[in-house]
Amino acid sequence: MLVGTGSDVGKSVIATALCRIFLQDGYSPAPFKAQNMALNSYATPEGLEIGRAQAVQAEAARVPCHTDMNPLLLKPNSEHTTQVVLNGKPIGNRSAYDYFRKEGREELRHAVCEAFDRLSARYNPIVMEGAGSVSEINLRDSDLVNMPMARHANADVILVADIDRGGVFASTYGSIMLQTPEDKARIKGIIVNKFRGDLRLFESGRKMLEELCGVPVLGVVPMFKDIVIEEEDSVELEQKHRSLQQGKVNIAVVLLRHISNFTDFNVLERDERVNLFYTNNIKDFEKADIIIIPGTKATLDDLYELRRNGVAQAIIRAHKNGTLVIGICGGYQMLGQTISDPDGIEGSIPQLPGLGLLNISTVMTAEKTTKQVEFEFEGKMCKGYEIHQGRTEGEQQAPVTLQDNCIGTYIHGFLDNPSVIEFILKGKAENTEKQIKNETYEEFKDRQYDLLADHVRKYVDIKRLYEIIAPYSENR
Repeated sequence: MLVGTGSDVGKSVIATALCRIFLQDGYSPAPFKAQNMALNSYATPEGLEIGRAQAVQAEAARVPCHTDMNPLLLKPNSEHTTQVVLNGKPIGNRSAYDYFRKEGREELRHAVCEAFDRLSARYNPIVMEGAGSVSEINLRDSDLVNMPMARHANADVILVADIDRGGVFASTYGSIMLQTPEDKARIKGIIVNKFRGDLRLFESGRKMLEELCGVPVLGVVPMFKDIVIEEEDSVELEQKHRSLQQGKVNIAVVLLRHISNFTDFNVLERDERVNLFYTNNIKDFEKADIIIIPGTKATLDDLYELRRNGVAQAIIRAHKNGTLVIGICGGYQMLGQTISDPDGIEGSIPQLPGLGLLNISTVMTAEKTTKQVEFEFEGKMCKGYEIHQGRTEGEQQAPVTLQDNCIGTYIHGFLDNPSVIEFILKGKAENTEKQIKNETYEEFKDRQYDLLADHVRKYVDIKRLYEIIAPYSENR
């Protein structure tokens, strides 16, 4: 099990690497995270919902993703409430206070433990991942995902620390020393992650850390920039705000407050003909060649904000001037005439007018659609997945709605398909032929997992890691 000194220390990426390393070495690994909090989610082959990070890790292990890999998913609606998804299906909204109360936790604990037991009967080893900081002692009694899960699985634990943010000695030492004696004994190694500079400069620090904590440092992993692994959180999206570039197709993605599934744009970001950036600057929309409204966990709230800050009006003006506008999932709903929420599914806003670019209307419903889909576009078979709430009605009921230089669809992964990319860039790019490597997106991602595995193998003592997990990896 990989746990962290805090959030965003790189646990998910290291777990992804280990899934591919164990696969390369002849094992049958699978990922597991009892509870994940993220707006980036994915639909399993069975049409159920899990966190995107576990879907990525399953992809690295070359196994179909399943809800047993992430039985509990929390999708924040606001700063105070979250939608709770259990075994792939939403079971309601909870406030943070109600969710983390000890009362009623045993039902959830039983469910995540059962999911682990089912998964561990099918795969070996299980690459487990904790959440946030492993040393939140005020939440110890209600914790479902960190050391209590390690105890249930009888797992040895590797602590991942982020040296880039500073305080690596204090955070590592404190994370270990704040454990109970039983849990402290489970921590068998430390991985120092996100190192910058000459590794030789940290040799003495590595020894100090081992002496201080009484735990071996299994590796110091440098920061990488040339390996592309899908991100779980949207914290860095604001940094992807590049200026407009001449000679490229400038694609402005609306930076929504509750943006979800921003992995929809990874293929476009790789295309050398494209300059894709995230923005709320009205002037950017006036000059962009293509505007994309992405998915969101709170469609009405984000639509209200777009109307308040003038972005909605800027998009409408740009569309009138010939700019292609694309809406995906919640963005698709915003492109219509109205969005209604009579039952308060999303919150307190009962209805808002949409941007009026498509002849559709949406009514929010409690039932959530989650499924993988295939569809035809420009004569080619394409694929993607849907995760949304709401029923949309209008002139067209096709998977993709095209109308007056506007495209709307519920399909995440819509822009992963080559025929879609070529359609939206046609007439806009100086060179209409693909500028990226002649490989599918699936082939590209698979190659990235191998590169990530090579990177982690180079800096982590995998042989020693195998010695630690040997009792759990005897069956291959």
